Amino acid sequence: MKPRIVFFGTPDFAVASLKALVDNGMEVTAVVTAPDKPAGRGRQVQSPAVKLYAMEQGIPVLQPERLKAPEFIEQLQALKADLHIVVAFRMLPEVVWNMPRMGTVNVHASLLPQYRGAAPVNRAIMNGETETGVTTFKLQHVIDTGNILLQEKIAIQPEDTAGTLHDKLMLAGAALLVKTVEGLTADTIREMPQPDNPEEKHAPKLFKDDMRIDWNRSGTDICNHIRGLSPYPAAWTLLGEKVLKIYAARFVSQEHQIAPGVYETDQVLWLRFSVPGGWIYVDELQLEGKKRMPVTEFLKGFRG
Repeated sequence: MKPRIVFFGTPDFAVASLKALVDNGMEVTAVVTAPDKPAGRGRQVQSPAVKLYAMEQGIPVLQPERLKAPEFIEQLQALKADLHIVVAFRMLPEVVWNMPRMGTVNVHASLLPQYRGAAPVNRAIMNGETETGVTTFKLQHVIDTGNILLQEKIAIQPEDTAGTLHDKLMLAGAALLVKTVEGLTADTIREMPQPDNPEEKHAPKLFKDDMRIDWNRSGTDICNHIRGLSPYPAAWTLLGEKVLKIYAARFVSQEHQIAPGVYETDQVLWLRFSVPGGWIYVDELQLEGKKRMPVTEFLKGFRG
């Protein structure tokens, strides 16, 4: 008998998992997502991606402001779910994750216990990893520490950015979630406690200072930093007094005596910044107040 599922999620990353459940005939009785909120320059009210998909499928949608609100808890209890599933959602209180008889399953975009936290996709590339993956696990008190159900490894290619890797993990996570629900239903999955790892790497939330480029680092590290933040939230530096976001760049090795962070340009084809042992050539960028563009377009109007 298929379990009754309540799905918790908000962005596009979560839509893929919800769609996979629906396409595979799972019984999704309701969706819980974030409230609608103003977005963009016009500050028009927009609905979360998960809500829009759920409405297309005729799935009831709940958008609580507070997850501990008595009226929301009553609504959840009335759904009599066997399983809660969480994909890219905020932290759940115990009264919610401990409610269904089969527990609550989370999809996380890393190979736990590595890269616990809010930014596993970005941090893996920023740290120069060549492999990551997706994990399904059971929620418990401490975030991202519950028993592992299933995992799948994904290679990080040299050309991958946070954007391309996000999409690969989104699809892999959706497929793994379906296998997880099927395995839990058939009672063929053995939960495994997460191992202690003295070399564990973390994936904390990104703040503006985390995104600033340190030109004193190696060229390889800087390129990893840039692609790990591309296209969002984007690595940045200062060009004069303005913020310059860099979305794509490459390192060219060349010995020189120029201080790190100094830029040069031929005013036509290239803009480069000095780093130890070479140069970072910028391919795609966005100057504060301007649109994102290739460097050749930028240089048409740049007089630096």
